[in-house]
Amino acid sequence: MPLFYQHYINDTSKLAVWHITENENFFLEKVRLKKIINHPHKRLQHLAGRYLLQLLEPAFPFHLIEIAGSNKPLLTNEAFHFSISHCRDFAAAIVSENALVGIDVEIIQPKIEFIKHKFLSDQEQKLLPEVTPQFLTLFWSCKEAVYKWYGRGELSFRRNIIIQDISVNDRQGIVSCKFTKEKEQLLDIGVYLFQDLCLAWVIA
Repeated sequence: MPLFYQHYINDTSKLAVWHITENENFFLEKVRLKKIINHPHKRLQHLAGRYLLQLLEPAFPFHLIEIAGSNKPLLTNEAFHFSISHCRDFAAAIVSENALVGIDVEIIQPKIEFIKHKFLSDQEQKLLPEVTPQFLTLFWSCKEAVYKWYGRGELSFRRNIIIQDISVNDRQGIVSCKFTKEKEQLLDIGVYLFQDLCLAWVIA
């Protein structure tokens, strides 16, 4: 069972990352598809994400998931707040009983250096411990996690999600950001750096 990473954030919130090596039948024994997904790998990612929700919360009513106008999956009864992310052969999910959440998992790629100016200001780039694909991807992932936490779309990564500080020790830590959509809010984003992968999550 390739449970790649699991983290209990607090008494009511937890997350996990799954390395997808199984075929569809493995996941279909636990979850069902509610929509047609033609691409085989995207179908696997979709199933793995919902499988993780049930792994984290056995009572999770994944069959009640609906899609908001912003494309955010949610439970209208708010029995749980959750977020799902996929990247290549990885799926990540976070579940909370009482707080909004967002999660993002990313493969580290050198080409991100060519688009850093699109999502980071000059001031934010100065906060990077090193200007490397690893930390650039991590900052992108942090902003993606906040985007999913907000869940209503229409955000500028440069103007509305502004990184203020980073503290990473032994590959894990906190990235702090200022969220400026509607009202100003400070958010702490949990982060974990793997060898070729980075993970970011926010709960607030």
